[in-house]
Amino acid sequence: MNADQRLKPVVECIALTKVFRDFWDRDKVLAVDHVDLEIYPGEVFGLLGPNGSGKSTTIKMLLGLLYPTSGVARVFGKLPTDTAVKARIGFMPEESYLYRYLNAYETLDYYGRLFRLDRIERRRRTEQLIDMVGLKRAGRRPVGTYSKGMARRIGLAQALINDPDLLILDEPTTGLDPVGTRQIKDVIEILGQRGKTVLLCSHLLADVEDVCDRVAIMYGGRCQAMGAVSDLLERRDVTEITTGRLDDATIQKVRQIIEQSGHRVVDIHHPTDRLEALFLRVVSQAQRDKLQTSGAESTRGVSEFLGGTTSPASVIDTLVDAGRHTDIPVEVSPNEPAEQPARSPQVETQVVARLTRKADETKQNDRRKETGPKESPLPERKPDQAVLDRLIKAGSSQPPAAKSDEADSGKP
Repeated sequence: MNADQRLKPVVECIALTKVFRDFWDRDKVLAVDHVDLEIYPGEVFGLLGPNGSGKSTTIKMLLGLLYPTSGVARVFGKLPTDTAVKARIGFMPEESYLYRYLNAYETLDYYGRLFRLDRIERRRRTEQLIDMVGLKRAGRRPVGTYSKGMARRIGLAQALINDPDLLILDEPTTGLDPVGTRQIKDVIEILGQRGKTVLLCSHLLADVEDVCDRVAIMYGGRCQAMGAVSDLLERRDVTEITTGRLDDATIQKVRQIIEQSGHRVVDIHHPTDRLEALFLRVVSQAQRDKLQTSGAESTRGVSEFLGGTTSPASVIDTLVDAGRHTDIPVEVSPNEPAEQPARSPQVETQVVARLTRKADETKQNDRRKETGPKESPLPERKPDQAVLDRLIKAGSSQPPAAKSDEADSGKP
């Protein structure tokens, strides 16, 4: 880590304090008390402490979910409430709150839409993440049918869908089997190597010890210890020597030399494997034997888009490459007849002609419908002048007595 990186921490807390008050605005709980914290780019930082020590409250203030009572919290040099900052953060809460009627593919597609990823990119990342967390076989099942460990796996995938620069994990290995725990730890280590910053909050100290560069131990809302894992765990009052198998006579000589120098031999024993290592070996052997399982699968590595150096090929390039064929020379024994090259598929001219003729007939029928006889409007007919003259003449020849008779009909 160079000096330029150390001048620009990803996460910075200065005298960060949070006090929860009651209805009367009286101090009720001092959850976080003047915490000073800095996390740098590419660092895997562990936040430890017993229940109620202020870990989750600190994380919520870094996410902008809670406002500090006093002090300052900055993420990427800005306040956590900045929308641009939130787009660069991936968060995996302690409990995976997922839509139980969506399957894994639909869940990741939904979160990808929230980050406004285009359809092709959402599909690419979804495929890679589901394969990474080992849920390819169960990817079409509703997440409501998942076990807790499988739900944690899809929870990690949704936290990575936006390729975050800062990944905040709250108890990421809760409910996972040892295989899943090992996979999560491998993912965290690789992300740190790719320049991602990871803030890990866990009660499982062995997990934190395996993956974290630095840790902070909180108690009573304060940081009681902070530093590199190797420095905090080193015991300078004890020296350990590791060698190959020794016989009893050699061990006795070593013991005598140590005692003659004025020191006491504390213990001599054969080292033992961790139970986790034994479990992983047994499961790996079962997977090599191709034993079937309905649960999550074991995978290695992380998705390419998570800080990878190789840029993904476009869909068109992928289709073009899939259509290319490379001629590979084949060695032929002199005693064996040379294999005839495969014939390229021939075009059936009769089939082509039949299809062409049918297409032409369809076009002609469509054209005939468009250009067929249309109903023409009736021509405008003018009245016959001779008929009009006869009607006028007939009306003028009526006697006037008729009109007088009509007028007299109304008299008494």
